[in-house]
Amino acid sequence: MAFLDRDGVINIDHHYVFRCEQFEFNDGIFATCRLLQDLGYKLIVITNQSGIARGYYSEQDFLSLTVWMYEQFNNQDITILDVFYCPHHPQSTISNYRQNCRCRKPLPGMIEQACQKYPIDLQSSILIGDRISDMQAAKAAGIGKFYLLSPEIFIPKELQVSARLDNLEALKFFI
Repeated sequence: MAFLDRDGVINIDHHYVFRCEQFEFNDGIFATCRLLQDLGYKLIVITNQSGIARGYYSEQDFLSLTVWMYEQFNNQDITILDVFYCPHHPQSTISNYRQNCRCRKPLPGMIEQACQKYPIDLQSSILIGDRISDMQAAKAAGIGKFYLLSPEIFIPKELQVSARLDNLEALKFFI
């Protein structure tokens, strides 16, 4: 399985993106996903969506954008198996979403949810993220290889990321 973060990996992180007009695909995302599919990986998106908890957009706004995103990938002959998201935040302005949950990265809850739904060998899986919290979730879940798509972020030694990527196309040199 290949786990992909959304904001910062699939799309440019313009902060709290919830409309398709705001959604700008990262350079190389379609080629990278095709490569992963060709290598036998199925694709799952895992994404923190605290904008829901903060009241910036609704869960339905997020789900509508997700349907649109699926269509864009399908148009490129890429199949996204599933999307797991965390709408929670401990300082939420909306009480239904105010919680310290296990699904919010850096905790591995979304990955665990995926494992409950699909037969996943975590040791042979990969994760691509753009934040340390993505790397922490991958490590906590036992994912075999995890890649940080960021040339600047400091990586704590204990994380031992598989590689730091300057761009998505660089992944082909590491998998």
